[in-house]
Amino acid sequence: MFTVRRFPLTLLLCCAGCGPIDGDPAQTGRPPNVVVILADDLGYADVGFQGLTDFATPNIDRLAESGVRFTNGYVSHPFCSPSRAGLLTGRYQHRFGHVNNPKFRADEGLPLEETLLPEALAPAGYVSGIVGKWHLGDEARFRPRERGFDEFFGLLGGGHDYFRSTTRDAREYLIPLHANGVEIPVEGYLTEQLTQAALDFVRRHSGSPFFLYLAYNAPHGPLQAPSELLERVSSIEDTRRRTYAAMVTSLDDGVGELVVLLDQLGLSEDTLVFFLSDNGGPTPANASDNSPLRGTKGTVYEGGVRVPFVAAWPDALPAGTRFDLPVSALDIFPTAVAVAGMEPASGLDGVDLMPYLTGQRPGAPHEQLFWHSEAGAQYAARGPDRKYVRTLDREPELYAIHDDVSESVNVSDGDPMAAELGKAVDAWHAEHPPPAWPGTSGRFVVHPNTMLGLGADQAEIDAWTAGGRR
Repeated sequence: MFTVRRFPLTLLLCCAGCGPIDGDPAQTGRPPNVVVILADDLGYADVGFQGLTDFATPNIDRLAESGVRFTNGYVSHPFCSPSRAGLLTGRYQHRFGHVNNPKFRADEGLPLEETLLPEALAPAGYVSGIVGKWHLGDEARFRPRERGFDEFFGLLGGGHDYFRSTTRDAREYLIPLHANGVEIPVEGYLTEQLTQAALDFVRRHSGSPFFLYLAYNAPHGPLQAPSELLERVSSIEDTRRRTYAAMVTSLDDGVGELVVLLDQLGLSEDTLVFFLSDNGGPTPANASDNSPLRGTKGTVYEGGVRVPFVAAWPDALPAGTRFDLPVSALDIFPTAVAVAGMEPASGLDGVDLMPYLTGQRPGAPHEQLFWHSEAGAQYAARGPDRKYVRTLDREPELYAIHDDVSESVNVSDGDPMAAELGKAVDAWHAEHPPPAWPGTSGRFVVHPNTMLGLGADQAEIDAWTAGGRR
């Protein structure tokens, strides 16, 4: 028995209450590797298996074909840092006040009382590494290697220039990358540099179980791509969309290189891979496409919180299947802990998905999912076939979400689920503390008519894009 500090978390080296599945560490002698590939600001329709038509993502599509595609896959928040906090803790980040992006060069970050996934996996012998974007606090005590990760290669803040860094400029997007405490420059194209770092991590740790959190910052702004990538998507006329497509193409290349390496090392059968985005695409900022969903990053409409979502594990999950019931990024934590051969902790909001995906447990993983964003005072709750939305000073809305993914027809009049879900989200929210730190003023501006999430740092992104597109 192992006891991990912070909120009550007892980890047992057996999967209590679960029958054996293919890939059970008790049968193989080694728990499976876990890889989480997280895109940043990827549009819902910007991968092939979601209907992409103007460029291609063959490697991400092959990953989806090799595993389970979640058609109702969600994140726990409509923008960056809080969404990542939920994924890495398995808990609604609202429970610990992490509802705003931490400001750069400020004493703000994911509260130290929370247990992160690498800490939970450590008793089972996992080596954990993060490659890419952190954005959970840049002060020393909040950094990855202080939070359970053995290795960190990437960027501490919310974004970065894709071609350059400098020690002479303190701006967040120009600071050097960090490689296990050593500052290093951006070399070549950042997305490709991150891919190579991820491949290096896998090669060095192929002999032991590992957890790799590959958190690309692509296709988050600034919109920048090298000429050879732009040439591959030259048929796209809109220049902003073309650059965005080139950025996603580089990310897709990286996914392909990682999958090939796992196969070459004989690790494919023993590796659980998740792929998803941290939130919906901020269409006005990066030319992403959330079709057919309503809204964008920054909103609690589907376009802000519903994302492309895949789980692949050839030794345990059927290839080429789809799971149509709602799941959440919160589920990654307990699923990873369970497949490592341990009992998922109490106090988590996510659930172990494996019994549902293997048919051992009928029904839905979640009766309800909830969202709340300080931006525009937005709230939402989803049940099996209804979604409730309340935002700004507008009247509550209800959508038959199973049939109306575009949230185009408000069915709240006369439907008792409007009141029921409204009470449920209020009860859920009442338990939460105030924000752990104040949000950046105007971080997201929610347009009262279109409900599009617009980044408050849009002027900065535009300036970067205008001066740095290559």
